[in-house]
Amino acid sequence: MELFENFVGGNRIAVEAEQNLEVPDPATGELLGQVPLSGTSDVDRAVGAAHEAFKEWREEPVTRRARRMFRLQVLLEDHLDELCELATRENGKHVEESEAEIRRGIEVVELAASMTTLMKGETLDQVSRGVDVALYREPLGVVTAVTPFNFPMMIPLWFAPLAIATGNTFILKPSQRTPLSALRLAELFKEAGFPDGVFNVVHGARETVEALIDHPQVRAISSVGSSAAAKNIYTRAAERGKRVQALGGAKNHLVVMPDADLDLAAPGVFSSAFSNGGQRCLAGSVGIAVGDIGDELVERLAGVAREARVGSGLDRGTDADTSITPVTTPEAKERIAGWISRGEEEGARLVVDGRGDYGEDGGFFLGATIFDNVTPEMEIAKEEIFGPVLTVERMEDLDQAIQAINKSRYGNAAGIFTRDGAAARKFRREVECGMIGVNISVPAPVAYFPFTGWKDSFFGDLHATGRDGVEFYTERKVVIERW
Repeated sequence: MELFENFVGGNRIAVEAEQNLEVPDPATGELLGQVPLSGTSDVDRAVGAAHEAFKEWREEPVTRRARRMFRLQVLLEDHLDELCELATRENGKHVEESEAEIRRGIEVVELAASMTTLMKGETLDQVSRGVDVALYREPLGVVTAVTPFNFPMMIPLWFAPLAIATGNTFILKPSQRTPLSALRLAELFKEAGFPDGVFNVVHGARETVEALIDHPQVRAISSVGSSAAAKNIYTRAAERGKRVQALGGAKNHLVVMPDADLDLAAPGVFSSAFSNGGQRCLAGSVGIAVGDIGDELVERLAGVAREARVGSGLDRGTDADTSITPVTTPEAKERIAGWISRGEEEGARLVVDGRGDYGEDGGFFLGATIFDNVTPEMEIAKEEIFGPVLTVERMEDLDQAIQAINKSRYGNAAGIFTRDGAAARKFRREVECGMIGVNISVPAPVAYFPFTGWKDSFFGDLHATGRDGVEFYTERKVVIERW
């Protein structure tokens, strides 16, 4: 069985770890290999290589750094089918979803290619007699990102292109469940002409993350994970004076108003809740039916759920919006099944039960589960399940729906389906979430805007992507001059 290696200084480096974890294919249970849990010495080696590379890379003209991003974009496009299959094999999602996530990542590469504009500073002439002021943006040094399993290509590409194009060197600590995508990205960065040590990969778990945070030559940490993990990373990094952006969990609500177009809303809610097995930080896991639209909405959702195909994500001949792909591990399957039981115990009406035998040998499959008559006080309505489970709440009016959303400790995203502009405007202004969808079920910003979670969905000041990403990876220096 293959033991995956780290990628340090432009080469694959064997790791003699005390512990290795098995990496299964979620659709079959077959083992793809083993991933080592790197220790402190492995982290030291990676940081050392990145630190040495930074000395030269920061001197590389920004125009040349940007041009390499054009080459990377071409390589990602040329290898798109290969990368889609790779992400699906280790994550389990539908191959069309893998393609969509990679194209989202390519958007960030395109943004990074415009670094000649994004890094420009400011000047002010004659602030005093014979005195001028200028602001410059400079790279930080060695930076790192800790990324999750659910978007093994896109989320590393949220961070690496902007970090590298601004002149930093980068260490990726991918999820131990999805090492293959990370290693292939490292190879493509090298093929695109980025010098050895500019993009590195270190496999591992919590000890590896802590060693990266604690290392004195690591200047900034980006991460995506559960809210508990995000808070721990934020706290540890802040205590050590590091710059940090830590994206956490979510419990996103989708409000369906009485005047909504159900031909748009019902498929939108279903796809948002169940694509990638519900393992998305923008999944609409709570549907709120306002007024008398609830019965028809639940009936439509249940109809799609009962007919939905449950199976491997590698079949391009199936509809990604109505296919239920596996969750990533058997432990996740067991945990989600436990949440379904919890919902029954809490008194919610189980409309469609996703627990069952779907005839897939060895795969970690659950079907779509839909609960109705859920109240905001129930645990299944408050906590992130991160699986193919949709809870439907019923509210009398929009005010009540907004109140329920704002009571959540999460603030990642929320959406509304309506034909009423006044209702949409009220929703946009009053909901306490960082990303809002109006007749959009997955309000994911394009790369030119930041990914703006609020409350327990984000810890830090500057968000991922957009101009926030550029500001995060650069330090500002003000020069006051008299000649």
